[in-house]
Amino acid sequence: MYIRRILLIIVLAGLVGGGVFAYKVYNAVFSPNTSFNNEKAYVFVPSDASFGDVKELVEPLLKDPESFEQIAIRKGYAANVKGGKYAIVKGMNNNDIVNSLRSKNVPVRVAFNNQETIADLAGRIAMQIEPDSLTLLEAFTDEAFLKANGFGEATRLAMYIPNSYEFFWNSSAEEFRDRMLKEYRRFWTEERLAKAKKLGLSPEEVITLASVVHKETAKVDERPRVAGVYLNRLQRGILLQADPTVIYALKKHTGNFKAVIKRVLYKDLELDSPYNTYKYAGLPPGPIAMPDISAIDAVLNPEKHDYLYFVANVENFGYHKFAKTLAQHNRNKAQYVQWINSQKIKR
Repeated sequence: MYIRRILLIIVLAGLVGGGVFAYKVYNAVFSPNTSFNNEKAYVFVPSDASFGDVKELVEPLLKDPESFEQIAIRKGYAANVKGGKYAIVKGMNNNDIVNSLRSKNVPVRVAFNNQETIADLAGRIAMQIEPDSLTLLEAFTDEAFLKANGFGEATRLAMYIPNSYEFFWNSSAEEFRDRMLKEYRRFWTEERLAKAKKLGLSPEEVITLASVVHKETAKVDERPRVAGVYLNRLQRGILLQADPTVIYALKKHTGNFKAVIKRVLYKDLELDSPYNTYKYAGLPPGPIAMPDISAIDAVLNPEKHDYLYFVANVENFGYHKFAKTLAQHNRNKAQYVQWINSQKIKR
């Protein structure tokens, strides 16, 4: 009788201990383990991260980091960390958190426009995906890649069509660059290529002219008219005489692309640069900035007119006054010069 009691106690103790153990395991796996108030928190796991790195990243988001670690080890995640952007939803348990970190890499939206140089573009992209600006710049300027795909130092910026694109955060610099080449080729549809051919321009030349149009006017509705002026001048063999190209030439000459130049001086027009369209006929060697799609399409769909000149309209700021003759243009220009002098804008 005494032995039976001892055996019964042992059995009961085992059941209680097993129950406690099972309860702890259940809690570790299935109980909510988040400590933040927002609906979601995002974790950016570097491509070369260890599980120790991941623990440091998620610890501020968890009530019980130790239980998370236990489950991550049991599920094999600790030995198979993958880089990326991952979402942890408020109220998730450890099982869900590990599953998310293991297999639910969240895409990011990468957007860019109006970059003046390839270095500016690299800096802009580095703010949105994992590679740093130097790594991106090396990929963007790789001579073998550029030559193989018909680009050079002067035209390489033309390959990047400004828009918003979906990427994984841990995409490499080469993956980003190669995807942009595909997007460039996708952008140049048969319809756009036909329009460029009708103008006698290559896609890179269209983008180069579009960059000038973009710099000349921020008004999207005016861009087809400005594009029409430059196309008229090109077709008649007249120098473009575009102030934005002179400003770019000055910046390139000094190496200071951060300089703010509000007024082009007569002495600037003497700068010997292929980008100086007061000195050299035709288009510059490449884009002077990254034009919006609206500027590209303005070149491909220009307004038909006989204008050959334009100057800033001081009676309607942001827009321009257009002229068919030099005499008319000089009258418009005199009004602008009088205004800019009154504003004491020297440079």
